[in-house]
Amino acid sequence: MTEAVRLTQAEEIGRPGLPIAAVARLAVLIVLATIVLYPLIATALDGFKSLGELHDNPLGLPRQWDWRNYWEILGGARYWRVLGNSLVIALATVFLTLVVSAMAAFAFAHIKFFGDRYLFAYVQIGLLFPSTAAILPVFIKVRDLGLLDSYWGVILPQVAFALSMAVLLLRNAFKQIPSELFDAALIDGCGYFRFFRHVTLPLSGPILSTVAVIGFVNSWNGYLLPLVMLDSDSRYPWTLGLMAYQGQYSTSWQLVLAFITLTILPAILMFLLAQRYIVAGLTAGAVKG
Repeated sequence: MTEAVRLTQAEEIGRPGLPIAAVARLAVLIVLATIVLYPLIATALDGFKSLGELHDNPLGLPRQWDWRNYWEILGGARYWRVLGNSLVIALATVFLTLVVSAMAAFAFAHIKFFGDRYLFAYVQIGLLFPSTAAILPVFIKVRDLGLLDSYWGVILPQVAFALSMAVLLLRNAFKQIPSELFDAALIDGCGYFRFFRHVTLPLSGPILSTVAVIGFVNSWNGYLLPLVMLDSDSRYPWTLGLMAYQGQYSTSWQLVLAFITLTILPAILMFLLAQRYIVAGLTAGAVKG
């Protein structure tokens, strides 16, 4: 009885601290959200300003909302051309990354063969090196293959750089599928490919969505590879299309900011639509390795 009274008193003493902790947690989250969102909001707002007002008032609200910057970009053929180029490169990168990494991850997760752990470790070495460190040998190889100034000269290196993380996430998620289900399928005559297609892939929607969104955003925001591999203005993605608003002696920053706002919207929209799948996919892929 004395122990129960003591526990009740301890709970009542600690109860007043809960609202303070909740308020402090909420304040921290608001500050972090402001830090993350303010650059995006400021970029969109600065696209409504003239060049003079942008220099005088870079962080505040526009004194006069000027839609001409956005209409000038939307009305030009260049914006839609670079948007289409970025879309082609990003979608092809995502498709190839999913196909190759899913099959490799399935093999590492469910098929035992000699040296499988060493081969998996070799694939994961790619996580230790940034893509910028390999840009010179990649350029030489792309040149030798005759893929310079083509979409494939950007797509294939992006797929190669994305495979390490994709295989890691997918393998860990595939291993969550019960082995009894796999054994039962084999006994019933279901081969590896049928099990992969009809069982593994349908059960792995969240992690596949996660890999797709990560690959899409990384490809959409890619700058160095297109800069090195592409020469023709007609094949430039949006990250290189910004150069059209930069002159030798001046830069139309209001157009640059409006252009950036319009081109990052697809990546943000895709992330928001797939947010719950990303959280579920990362959780499923991080429990067991």
